[in-house]
Amino acid sequence: MLSGIYGFLSASFFVLMDAVDVAFTEAAVGSGISPLLMLLTVALVGRNEKHESGKSIPALVLVTITGALLIIGTLSMPEFGSATAPAQTHVGPHYIEKSGSEIGIPNIVTSVLASYRGFDTFGEVAVVFTAGIGVLSLLMLKSSTVQKPVVTSAHKHKVLRIVSKILIPPILLFALYVQFHGDYGPGGGFQAGVIFAAAIILYTMFFGVDIAQQVVSFAVLRVLAAFGVLLYGSVGLVSMLNGGDFLDYSALAENPITGQHIGIIVIELGVGITVAAIMVMIFYCFASQVNDTGEAGQ
Repeated sequence: MLSGIYGFLSASFFVLMDAVDVAFTEAAVGSGISPLLMLLTVALVGRNEKHESGKSIPALVLVTITGALLIIGTLSMPEFGSATAPAQTHVGPHYIEKSGSEIGIPNIVTSVLASYRGFDTFGEVAVVFTAGIGVLSLLMLKSSTVQKPVVTSAHKHKVLRIVSKILIPPILLFALYVQFHGDYGPGGGFQAGVIFAAAIILYTMFFGVDIAQQVVSFAVLRVLAAFGVLLYGSVGLVSMLNGGDFLDYSALAENPITGQHIGIIVIELGVGITVAAIMVMIFYCFASQVNDTGEAGQ
């Protein structure tokens, strides 16, 4: 609960700082998905810690070295909020002054994330995909395990089930709006993917994993998770085949601005598909594992 409250407060701070896109993400992830996954983790591992007899000296050494390297890396960084930082004197002004003519969309944040930093965003999507694969590998779930139903404390509440049926369609519609309106306002693939996943997770909580998988099966989610990354990377390959650089959307059409629009829409769709599929897949994994331990109803 405290984590959810912190997420809402952080989102409010970002709104006051006119960082609406970041606030959007914080509200969806920090206040929505993360607390829910934390609760599932607590239900999965139990209340008491199992004490190991051995000592994790190698792990402590690795963490210490990694932390020291990170601290050393921050020493060469400019001071926080410095007006003479390169981001304030070169990068930021170029984005603000040139994004309208070079990219042709009103939302500068989308221009930066999807076009100027398209390769970095591609890496972030790959990281999300890798995280999903890591969860599957750690939990070592089989398809038969995922099919087992999960009975939650809200499963038998008729009022909540009816209200959720009413709310889920507007949530999915809003996710589509956020997905395809990110060029002109706050939003984009990351936010839309999390919102879409939240709707599926809400349905799963009240109707069970077995019923939810009749709508979105685990096998379909695995295909969608990989398809989103493949769709993003394919845009870069098509750009190269048309004579441009990797993820140079200007090469996708005769008019560079039109090419930018096409590229951003397609890669944002890939981001949304991968994020939504991975979030729901992780929830399925945790929920099924909790069901196996017999603690889902506690």
